[in-house]
Amino acid sequence: MTASASFTPRDNPAFILHGKLQTSYEQLPVPELGPDEVLVEVKHTGICGSDVHFYNSGKLGLVSCSSAMCLGHESAGDVVQLGAAVPAAQLRVGDRVALEPGTTCRMCDDCRRGQYQICEHMAFAAYPPHHGTLCRYYKLPWDLVYRLPDSVPTLYGAMMEPLSVAVHSVANVGKLRTNQTVLVFGAGPVGLLCMAVAKGLGAARVIGVDINEERLAFAKGYAATDVYIPPKQNDGEPRPDYSLRAARDLLAALKVPERGHGAIDLVVDATGAETCIQIGLNAVRPGGTFVQTGFGSPDVTIPMFRTVTNEIVLKGSWRYGSGDYPLSIDLVARGLVDLKPLLTHTFAFEDALEAFELTRAGKDKDGKPVIKCVIHGPE
Repeated sequence: MTASASFTPRDNPAFILHGKLQTSYEQLPVPELGPDEVLVEVKHTGICGSDVHFYNSGKLGLVSCSSAMCLGHESAGDVVQLGAAVPAAQLRVGDRVALEPGTTCRMCDDCRRGQYQICEHMAFAAYPPHHGTLCRYYKLPWDLVYRLPDSVPTLYGAMMEPLSVAVHSVANVGKLRTNQTVLVFGAGPVGLLCMAVAKGLGAARVIGVDINEERLAFAKGYAATDVYIPPKQNDGEPRPDYSLRAARDLLAALKVPERGHGAIDLVVDATGAETCIQIGLNAVRPGGTFVQTGFGSPDVTIPMFRTVTNEIVLKGSWRYGSGDYPLSIDLVARGLVDLKPLLTHTFAFEDALEAFELTRAGKDKDGKPVIKCVIHGPE
């Protein structure tokens, strides 16, 4: 028995991945709630880079999709049913909410010390073997859904998930402080959101780096104070030598000191590219912080001597943790982060495959770049 026992569910259509480039629409059972869980009718779901990786290849890094899996994890929707133990003061049927789509054990050492995002028992949406949110109904513990204020439409609530990734990287792991200089590699969705968070939290300079001029032009008009395109690597030039040369060129071109006031305090890499990682570690000031957010090759070469002798703080950033969703929602509600320019394309649920193909292509038929696609929930 639940606190909203009168609820009558509809069907639960889902967009299913069966393997590399193999998808279908199928019916999933409507989830049955435990006492501390809520059922959300999903209204909007964004396409993440990890979704595209699974769609393109059937795997992500060292993880493979070995069975049918519903895609999607960037979602928002309406609460339609409450478990019997959900506090009435916290949630009510009809609340518009953003979903934090990962359930942990809450009892291991990682969870208990506040790093639940690295819990070994994490059940994360659209991460094998767990189904995702590209369906009508999805359930979560009540404390993993967050009310959206009236000023934030549900459509943009679906973008709180990638924004929380950026908040985690910049504010939680990177420990950004007002008036610092931030260097962000990658002008894709996560990189752009990292720039926006840095700007919203008061960074003095936000430098965006990419090899795509069109993306950098967007970044400059969105949240970056400066942008930079690295020089090309010379024939026969070892990658570590090139990365050091590019880092020095970046500092010189943008008149950034190597140390002291105005030097690069925080680097966030949202690409996973070995070259970007090397350039970032060579550009950050002594004692500065480098945060790895993007996925690339599982193993890369880094300038370890410089990292050690300059006491560079090298950190990994994985998804999001305690307080990241509330801060993300607050940044949007207060107008410190604007999500509207990033939402470039929307699709009906029946057109989910087209949305994935468009995201995969990177541009629509008119040549407009794809930054963020959002798929509406089933009608």
